[in-house]
Amino acid sequence: MMNEPSAEAVVDARGMRCPWPALRLARAMRAEHMVLLLADDPQAAREIAALAALQDWTVEIESEGCWRVTR
Repeated sequence: MMNEPSAEAVVDARGMRCPWPALRLARAMRAEHMVLLLADDPQAAREIAALAALQDWTVEIESEGCWRVTR
């Protein structure tokens, strides 16, 4: 039995203001099962959490300004 490779894309949204980090994340999640999002807007955490809740994604905080999102 072959394991499915874990696809991970990196979305660098640093310097972008919300809603752009969430929009970039949503676009990447259409094609990937796992995305590492980098964002420095203070509102990004709330936007990402709301988007993930709507889409039933899992969000893990890797570090400040860095989230791993999986579906």
